[in-house]
Amino acid sequence: MAQKPTLLVTRRLPDAIESRIRRDYEARFNASDRLYSREELLSLAKGADALLVTLQDQLDESLISGLPRSVQIIATLSVGFDHIDVRAAEARGIAVTNAPGVLTDATADITMLLLLGASRRATEGQALLRQGMWSDPRPTELLGWQLTGKPLGIYGMGRIGKAVAERARAFGMRIHYCSLHRLEQDAENGAVFHADARDLLAVSAFLTLHAPATSQTKHFLNAQSIALLPEGAIIVNAARGSLVDDEALIEALRKGRVAAAGLDVYEGEPHIHPAYRTLPNTFLLPHLGSATVETRTRMGMIALDNLDAHFAHRPLLTRVLA
Repeated sequence: MAQKPTLLVTRRLPDAIESRIRRDYEARFNASDRLYSREELLSLAKGADALLVTLQDQLDESLISGLPRSVQIIATLSVGFDHIDVRAAEARGIAVTNAPGVLTDATADITMLLLLGASRRATEGQALLRQGMWSDPRPTELLGWQLTGKPLGIYGMGRIGKAVAERARAFGMRIHYCSLHRLEQDAENGAVFHADARDLLAVSAFLTLHAPATSQTKHFLNAQSIALLPEGAIIVNAARGSLVDDEALIEALRKGRVAAAGLDVYEGEPHIHPAYRTLPNTFLLPHLGSATVETRTRMGMIALDNLDAHFAHRPLLTRVLA
């Protein structure tokens, strides 16, 4: 029997994925389930044929250059791959794969939770209950903003943006979007296309971000773009933390220029700007977009399908190229 490839797995994964890994690989699991330091990851990778990593593992050029020659492939349990220097990996002859197309529904669902949580002042409402302060309900207490009939601006109309639009229509929202490419008319389903993001911002009483993290989208939401939004807009980010200039958004939330924000992703996560925690008009989640049993399991299975293909000398399913 041929020797099984050695696979370093940097975090604990759903049972079904770990069972398959034990069956097909010589596994090096992370029993403590804590984030490895750079030094630990490099040490544990010695003699490994493959790495199965997550979005939190930062594999920059320096780390990749330090990987042992035995490493042939890196599979990431994520759609995004900005945490991996793909160009440096290619230079070392290391293939990189991701897991696209499986978290659309889960992330679209969490986007709607963020929209509702922010617009209906859920953070303040929970605080009243948890602190035992809800004693005299008043007709004017914690009045939020209804979604029905309001314009929703979607910045980035890919799979997730389209799934959000579908859900938002069920709430009676009017859809506007800005994306690199306009959808076919049938696919728009009445949505209004804006070629210029500034025009989208001007009509977005509600704005949700679904663009990838690139040099062009970094800090898309900044003081200048916030100034273009309608007064009292509500902002949601379930895409990438780098799309938002934290200082600008926090200032707008403090002043009421932005009424509320629902955030699931943060620049520099898991370390977030501490001011977010102090603001009552923020509805915050710890990057739960893909956090369902079904979605995380499917992501892991795609990663393993890619690893299996590599070691069987078959084409990779979802290879990432620089």
